[in-house]
Amino acid sequence: MPSYILLLKEDPTAFAALSPEQMQAVVQRYRVWREGLEKDGRLLDANKLTDEGGRLLQRENGQVRVTDGPFSETKEVIGGYFAYRAESYDEAVQIAEGCPHLDFGTIHVRQIDEHA
Repeated sequence: MPSYILLLKEDPTAFAALSPEQMQAVVQRYRVWREGLEKDGRLLDANKLTDEGGRLLQRENGQVRVTDGPFSETKEVIGGYFAYRAESYDEAVQIAEGCPHLDFGTIHVRQIDEHA
């Protein structure tokens, strides 16, 4: 069965206005969704990433340039990921549609090349 990764993109300030109780409710929604993947034997890995944007490496004129993220043209950062198994892209997307992250940002679904 193929493996897929969901990259969870969000504005890092998206959760800033939530009260502690509201934030706990959001965390619980993610926990329940993750536990469903585990119960179905699909979950491979999942983690929340730190709220800062990370680093971007690019090669320009033979030199590696490192800049802070997020990129200047976007305010979104990758806030976390889920890796899981699905029979097809269609099924991977269907599973992703149930992820609570769609209420807070966007999801990028990619198949993992297990033959590379």
